[in-house]
Amino acid sequence: MRHLKRKTTFGRSGSHRIAMLRNMVTSLLEYEKITTTLSKAKELRRHAEKMVTLGKRGDLGSRRRALGYVRSKSVVHKLFTGLAERYKERNGGYTRIYKLGARVGDNAPMAVIELVDRDPSAMPKRRKPMTKAVKE
Repeated sequence: MRHLKRKTTFGRSGSHRIAMLRNMVTSLLEYEKITTTLSKAKELRRHAEKMVTLGKRGDLGSRRRALGYVRSKSVVHKLFTGLAERYKERNGGYTRIYKLGARVGDNAPMAVIELVDRDPSAMPKRRKPMTKAVKE
């Protein structure tokens, strides 16, 4: 029986969906806040909270499972050192979702997903706008 086995497919194949979620989990753990559609944020929450739970467990098997899912070794190191210490007293609920409204192009509901008690210095650096090359 397939009870409680339903997943949101996002109109993608299984491998594409898994790759997308792995990339999003890596970005969420690295920057601690990302903007995406509401349905992707709700699905992302399930996977991100499992990774934080692995980080809190802290043993070698958990680290290997996290390395098999998260795309960056530096993010896994951050997960097992910084985030595990931050959430050691919390029993779940490591993420928060804010609804933003509709996207202009296709009216998709947008949301911000972030880690609770996040570090503001984890935000990505703003890119400088490209300037035109001056001919001399």
